[in-house]
Amino acid sequence: MKKEQYIKILTNNIKQSAEKLGFGHQWTFQHDNDPKHSKSGVLGSSCNRVLYTDRRICAPKGSSVNISSNYNSYENITSKFWFSSALSLHWKNPTLPEDLSEDSQFADRVQVFETERVRSTLRITDLRESDSAEYCFKFKTQSFEWTSSLPATTLTVTALQVGVTRILANQSSTYADLVCLSSSCITAHGLSFTWFRNGETNSSWPETTFYKGWISLEEEISCAFRGHEQFPSPPVYAPKVPSVLVTSSGEILENSSVTLTCSSDANPEAKYAWYKKNGDQDVQPLSNTSQLVFSSFQSSDSGEYYCVAENVLGKRTSKLLFVDMKYKSMMVINAIRLALMAVIPIPLLLFSLWMSHCRKKATLSSTPEPNEPEGTAEIESDPDNISTSALNSIPAVKPQDIEEQETPV
Repeated sequence: MKKEQYIKILTNNIKQSAEKLGFGHQWTFQHDNDPKHSKSGVLGSSCNRVLYTDRRICAPKGSSVNISSNYNSYENITSKFWFSSALSLHWKNPTLPEDLSEDSQFADRVQVFETERVRSTLRITDLRESDSAEYCFKFKTQSFEWTSSLPATTLTVTALQVGVTRILANQSSTYADLVCLSSSCITAHGLSFTWFRNGETNSSWPETTFYKGWISLEEEISCAFRGHEQFPSPPVYAPKVPSVLVTSSGEILENSSVTLTCSSDANPEAKYAWYKKNGDQDVQPLSNTSQLVFSSFQSSDSGEYYCVAENVLGKRTSKLLFVDMKYKSMMVINAIRLALMAVIPIPLLLFSLWMSHCRKKATLSSTPEPNEPEGTAEIESDPDNISTSALNSIPAVKPQDIEEQETPV
C-alpha cells in the first residue's frame, strides 16, 4: 500500500473511531504494535492533515462564532488561511481559493488566531444569515498544498424567534410560557438573553431563554442575545382589532354574490371566525376562515355580522357590520323612473302644440283679404322692420287732393 493511500484511510476513519470510543484529543495510535509507527495525537506528526473540531455549528444572527481546526505537516508551512467555496464568485480564479479575511463581505468581522501551535481558529462576529456556508482551512509548504476534499465545518446562521404556549387566558391578557429559540437549529447553552416589551428592554425579566407570565393584549414581546440587542427576534403579539370589508358586484340584490372579509395584524398568525348577531351567546360560527361567502344572497341573510381574530396570546372582535339587501329601494327607484318617463313628455307635447298654433295664427294674419283696396299694405308697428318695398307700394298724395279734403271753416 502506498503512503498516500494509508494516510487517506487514517484521515477518513481514525478520528471518528476515537470520538466514538470517547478518547477526546489525548490518545495514541500505534500500528502493528511497532513503536516506530506510533505517535500521540490524531495522527503522526509526519502526516499532512487538517481535522476540524466541529462538522456543524448553529449560531444566531448577530452573535459570534469560533470555527477551529487542527493541522499538521512534516514540512515547514509557508502560508495558511481560511476560505469558503461559497465566495468563489468573488475570487480572481474560481478554482483558486482566496483568504476569507480579505473579502469585503467580512471586513472587520473576521479574526484568525492560534491558541495552540497547530490549532487555527476562525472567529466571525455579527453573524448574518448570508454567512451560512462551509468553511475550510488550507495550508502550503515548499512542496505540498493541502487540497483535501473532505467535509469541513458547516455554519448555519439562524434568526431567533419567540415560542408561545398558552396556559390561561381572560378577556384582556394571557398567562403563557415564552421561550427564545432558534428557527432552524439548536443554539449553544449558557447564553444570556434580553427580553423586550413593546420595543423597550424589560430588565425585570430573567436573562434566560425562558419566561412565564401574563401578557396583555396591547403588548409586543421579542428577545435577543445579550450583547446583540440590535438583532432582536420578530415580536409576538395578540391580534389587533380586525377590519371588515364587504365585496359584491354592485348593490346587494337578491341572488347576488356577496363576500365578507376579516383581517387582523397578529403574530403568530390569527385564526378567524364569522358570526351573525342574533342574541345567542352560544351561536356557532358561520365560517372558520377569514371570508364569509354568500353565493346567492337572500333577504333572510340581511343583518349584523362580526368576526373574531384569535391566536395563542388572545383574541379581538370586530365592529358590527350591517349588511342589507337593496331590493326595496330599487323598486322605488324604478317606479320613479317609470313615472318620470310617463310625465315628462306631456308638457313637451303641450308646448309643441302651442308653438304650432302660434305659427299658424301668424301665417293667417299676414295674408291680404280679397276685398282689400289695391295699393295698401299692412305695416308692422316696429319702424325698424319697415321694408323698402312696402314704402314704394304707397301711392303719392297730390297737393290738390289735400286741399280738396280740407273741411271749409
